[in-house]
Amino acid sequence: MSTKEFNNRGVYSLILTPFNEDRSIDFNTYEKYVEWQARQGADHLFACCGSSEMMELTLDEREKLAKIAVERAGGMSVVATANLEPTWHGQLEEIKRIEQTGVDGLVFVSKGYCGDNDRLFTYLAELSTHTTLPIVLYEFPGMQPHLMSAAVYGRLVETGRFVGIKDTTCKIETIKEKIAVQGDSAVLQANIPYLMEAYEAGARGVVATPTSCGAYLFAKMYDEFFVQNDREAANLTHQQICMLDNAIDSGFCASAKYLVSLCGVDTFNWYTRGSHELGAARLKSLRVFHEWCKATGLKYYND
Repeated sequence: MSTKEFNNRGVYSLILTPFNEDRSIDFNTYEKYVEWQARQGADHLFACCGSSEMMELTLDEREKLAKIAVERAGGMSVVATANLEPTWHGQLEEIKRIEQTGVDGLVFVSKGYCGDNDRLFTYLAELSTHTTLPIVLYEFPGMQPHLMSAAVYGRLVETGRFVGIKDTTCKIETIKEKIAVQGDSAVLQANIPYLMEAYEAGARGVVATPTSCGAYLFAKMYDEFFVQNDREAANLTHQQICMLDNAIDSGFCASAKYLVSLCGVDTFNWYTRGSHELGAARLKSLRVFHEWCKATGLKYYND
């Protein structure tokens, strides 16, 4: 278990899972990919997330992926989801096993309990007593209803155990409601079109799908906005991020995997355990986007 001080702000880069043609995990490519991601400038790596296809992975696989991420991250902060098992006792075991990989923080999904505020609060507050690691909340769309009210988020923050939330409401009004009660925690934005507006409103970081292949741009924008205080430069980078988001939106996460292969991790196949299928025309479109970025100087990755 990590003993490093956890900085809850910044860019959380999502980690994809590479698969072989038979859909077994390609662990060799995963090691190279984590090392590549660690060079992109993000503040944290998020292993075993939605973009990792976490619902299609066994606990043994998630544990191994989290452990490799810690080992290959070069000292970067790593967080991983730790409450996916279907039973309460299964989740307690899962927490122990993910902790032992050496991650710096755990991520708890809202588990589909967002339709009952009292149940949601009680569940997450009780679960948090079974770890000493900082906890980031995740409004994971794969378990409905998944959107947490600002009132519940504020109560959870007051317990002192929850340091942030990946907000997936995609509405600036509800993003601002959470920001109003975030205290010392960090509202982390997942919606790309509202990223600049969310930063302006007080969001303290980002956890978004294009970080899986373009975290370099997100780190650049974060630095421009929060360190350099250059709103014009940050806005321009935000526009570039929106183009990247549109490029991978159809067929994500397969499309992001293919871009990663074009960015230097050349053994990374686009295969998923889902129903994605990238045909010749879609692959051509992604290659055209990648070549256009190179020709115009739009650098979306650190080579």
